[in-house]
Amino acid sequence: MQRMVGELSRYLRGWTGYFALACTKNVFARLDEWIRRRVRMCYWKQWLYARTRIRKLMQLGVDRDAAFSHGASRKGYWRLAKTLGGHTGMTKQWLRDQGLVFVRYLWSELAPLRRTA
Repeated sequence: MQRMVGELSRYLRGWTGYFALACTKNVFARLDEWIRRRVRMCYWKQWLYARTRIRKLMQLGVDRDAAFSHGASRKGYWRLAKTLGGHTGMTKQWLRDQGLVFVRYLWSELAPLRRTA
């Protein structure tokens, strides 16, 4: 998973550098939300068994009842990536610690360059 997040971050840096001249902050914010949800979904897929999901959620700080209800759920990966259990455990800061870069912040860093054109 670390390698996938690292490759994704490298790709996002290049993509943002290319498209950063656009003055569309909302597009980058929505794309950022979608990427975070997609990465959370990949973690759910990696944690194949319910006991693994429960254990990992509890390690991430989710309370026991929520970890059991979300970890044992039979909902799809995409839907579980948006649940409270996923957001409570896999926070933005945790994703950043895993190496994921946020497109919106990269776009904001390149804002002074847009004014020179």
